Parts: sequence; C-alpha cells; structure tokens
Amino acid sequence: MKLAVVGGGSTYTPELIDGFARLRDTLPIEELVLVDPAAERLELVGGLARRIFAKQGHPGRIVTTSDVDAGVADADAVLLQLRVGGQAARQQDETWPLECGCVGQETTGAGGLAKALRTVPVVLDIAERVRRTNPNAWIIDFTNPVGIVTRALLQAGHKAVGLCNVAIGFQRKFAAHLGVDPARVHLDHVGLNHLTWELGVRLGGPEGENVLPGLLAEHGEAVAADLRMPQTLVDRLGVVPSYYLRYYYQHDEVVRELATKPSRAAEVAEMERQLLAMYGDPALDEKPELLAKRGGAFYSEAAVDLAASLLGETSSGPEGPSVEGGGGRRAGGSPYQVVNTYNNGTLPFLPDDAVIEVQASVGKDGATPLAVPSLDPLFSGLVASVTAYEDLALHAALHGGRDRVFKALLAHPLVGQYAYAEQLTDKLVAHNREHLAWA
Repeated sequence: MKLAVVGGGSTYTPELIDGFARLRDTLPIEELVLVDPAAERLELVGGLARRIFAKQGHPGRIVTTSDVDAGVADADAVLLQLRVGGQAARQQDETWPLECGCVGQETTGAGGLAKALRTVPVVLDIAERVRRTNPNAWIIDFTNPVGIVTRALLQAGHKAVGLCNVAIGFQRKFAAHLGVDPARVHLDHVGLNHLTWELGVRLGGPEGENVLPGLLAEHGEAVAADLRMPQTLVDRLGVVPSYYLRYYYQHDEVVRELATKPSRAAEVAEMERQLLAMYGDPALDEKPELLAKRGGAFYSEAAVDLAASLLGETSSGPEGPSVEGGGGRRAGGSPYQVVNTYNNGTLPFLPDDAVIEVQASVGKDGATPLAVPSLDPLFSGLVASVTAYEDLALHAALHGGRDRVFKALLAHPLVGQYAYAEQLTDKLVAHNREHLAWA
C-alpha cells in the first residue's frame, strides 16, 4: 500500500507519522510519500518521520519530494493538509476582519472565506493530478475549510471524503469523563464542518443508551470550561456545541478578546519555529510534547481508521468491522466514523449536494451517512444559513470576482451587513491578491 501526504512538510506531520507507526496493523503502509514545496521543512520533517518509523519497528519506506505528480503516482490514498500562503496568510485572516468589528479566524467568517478562495483552486489542481496518475485513489481532505474544500472535490467528481478531528476529540474527552473505553462512545454528531452539535452520547453504538443528560449533569462545568462557554448556555441548549460555535454565540465578546491579545497565528508560528528546531535534532525519534499544543489532537487515529476503511483494510458498516488482507481495525474499534460527505437527504432541509459532517459507515465505496436525530430549529436555521454561505463561497472560489466575494460575505451570519460586507470584500482582495488569479 502506498499513501501520499500533500503538505507533508507541515509540523502536524509527525502526529500523523506516529499514528501510522502505532497502528500499522490497521493500515499496513509499504510506502509513504511526503510531498511539499518547502524543501528545508520537508527534510526536517522527513528525517524525524523515518526515525519514528525506525524506533517503532515499522518496515515501511518514507520518501520525500517536492514533485506532486511523482509523489501521488500510484498512491492508493492521498491525504491533503495544505495551508496556501502559510502562517503569514493565516495571520492576515485573523487580523483584518477585526478592523471591521468581525471575528478574525482562519475557518470562520471573512477569514475562512479568504482561506477558501486561496485553497480551492490549489486543491482541485492537485486532485486532477491524482486523477491522471491513479483515478482509483481516494482523497482524504484535512485542509480547512474542510466542508467547502470537500464539496469542491466531490462536485468535480473526485473520490473524496473530508476529515476533521473535532468529533474524535469530543469522543475521547467524553470517554474520560465517563470512565469507559473511547471505542464504546458513539456520538450523535450533526451539522457542518466547524458547526456541529453533539445531540447524544451513546454507549455501544448508534442504538445505545444516550448518556448525554447524565454526563452534563455530572460534568457540565468541565465540558463548558473546555468549550470556553458559560455552563448556563450549555445547560439551556441541552446538547454540546462545537467550540467553533463560540464565534456565533459569543461573537462580540470574542472580537474584544481577539483584539487584545496576540493572534493564534502568531502563537502557532512561534511554536512551529520551536518544533522545526526540535525536528532537526538527529536524536529525536518520537513526536515532542510541544506538538500537542499545535492542534490536530487524535488526527492520526481518525486518519488511519478512515484510510483503512476506504482501502478495504476494514469493513465499516452496520455489521461491524471485518478483517481483510491481513489488516483490521484495532480490537473494539467503532465501525462508524464522523466524516464530511454529501448530504443526500440526511438533513432534509438541505440540498442533497450540501456537504455535512455526521456519523457514517465507510467502506470501499465511500461514506454513507447514518440517520441522525432531527435538528431543533435553533440549530437547523444556522446550519441552513451557513450552507447557503458555503454555496456562495464555493462559487466565488471557482469563478472569482469581487461581486461573488461580496455576496458570500453578505450571506455569512457573522457578517450580514452591507457596510461590513463592502469593507471586508475590499480588505480580503487587498490582502490576498497574490493568491487570486482573477484579482
């Protein structure tokens, strides 16, 4: 089996490598190719990756290259983890929206739109290269904004599934609160990427007992603190919102907070500087503790499970996992995974070609969403609104033009006012001109 990681020079990558090494029985990789145009970073990350494999006794070969075509050739699956423009572009995404009194964040609001406009054309170009070299390869997208990028890939006819680590993070935290094996925790996870709610926490599978009310009664304070939301809000909702909902539920408070402290981009840039220095140490042969603060917790385990199911190393569906070809899921692993894929009637108030984030059964033919609990209008209204924005955002990313950008911003619930949309459009174009062919 050959896997390629485009964006392999990311400081995230050792987290992924560690998962590949630990879970090699689940996903038996023979060749792993790290692809990245940043040669110096790629050399540092690639060196550490090889040492991690060697320490953990993984027999697979790790190759590094800046050549996308060569890297993805004959790959069974390609993982995308790109950041077009790097941390410098992220720094802009997180700052210029604040000048208009709007949230500055890399996946939400005006900053998220800027990232989508930069990213979608690049991802589609890479996907076409994958299709030319191996039309049967699966594309696993971890590149934000995952919902919009995955929709672009699917609409272009690619074999693609989107992945985010929010759900697996909740699963692990809830399991710790409950004192159970994480594999027993099944989430009623419903919504869009970075706009989801845990409507239930079930033990043993989708038909299991919903223990969410008891979990909130006993651990509500800790859950709310982790979300950085008031416990009274979580109690009144009766469900657990993604921490990204803070940008909606506490918008003005967040704007004031962001305006008075260094940006997350600045923090991450400094962290990356330290991590790359560590990666260059030939004695380092495991992921450093600092990497946990970089983000992407449990990404590797989610990626391994998803890739294994798509490639037929496990069967993920109502009958549970079955071992094929010497692979197999870890004992006790869930047969379901939270992914981003076409709606296809799962949320009846959305178009079939909207991309949603829900539990799905995953196999060689892709992801099939499970039936989900109905969404309260308090949540479904916001989901419908953001879906409309994502449709306009994708149209702007594919076709360009100031007017399309303006309409997407005007539709976004975190913007929504004519004057703000006009100002933000001008700022977005000015800060991203080098990445926008039409500008």
